[in-house]
Amino acid sequence: MSSSSPMGTAVLVHGAWADGSCWSNVILPLRNKGFNVTTAPIPLTTLSEDAAALRRVIERTTGPVILVGHAYAGAVIDAVEDERVKSLVYIAALAPDEGETVADLFYRTSPHPKAPQLAPDSYGLIWMPEEGFGDAVAHEAAPAQLAIMAAVQRPISVNCIQEKAPAPAWKTKPSWFLLAEEDRMINPATQKFMAERMGANIRSHKVDHTPMHTAPELVMDIILEAAQSTSAK
Repeated sequence: MSSSSPMGTAVLVHGAWADGSCWSNVILPLRNKGFNVTTAPIPLTTLSEDAAALRRVIERTTGPVILVGHAYAGAVIDAVEDERVKSLVYIAALAPDEGETVADLFYRTSPHPKAPQLAPDSYGLIWMPEEGFGDAVAHEAAPAQLAIMAAVQRPISVNCIQEKAPAPAWKTKPSWFLLAEEDRMINPATQKFMAERMGANIRSHKVDHTPMHTAPELVMDIILEAAQSTSAK
């Protein structure tokens, strides 16, 4: 896909209600640090189909790869095994163990009082209410950013959160976890449980659910740390 880079390729994977543009605030800074950068457009149809889409993106790269997943995409990067993947970075993400579902973890604890009420429509698709972006998805984001997020949102199929996960990559790959202490979508206590279970390098910050928008420098720092820590391995 591109020439080799001293830092390798960062493959950025979006979560539910998003597309690759959610990484727009970190793409150029990562390139300036020496990374090749690409986003992985996943269909949000089933966990296995999303993982297959990610594998196709990885096949287009050369050299070492670092996978970065936000929210639901943590389950997607979990489901891919590739020897060129050197490390995994979870940004306020869900990381199921083998046999667990995304729903098992998402609903593990009581929701935040401002978390949106979510339910599939007649097609089995879950949409985010527009007010949900400002209330919970990115409550620290600027109004203009919230309007864009609502306009470009892509629904997630209920099948994604009900499919049992395969053996996770975090059992064999070094992992980093940005724990969002002010997350209103995925309970910080759940994030702590998952991060500690996987033995991740935990970086905990007072950020909302989508720090790619509201604290991109923290996201870039943890990706850089993961890449530097595994570059010689």
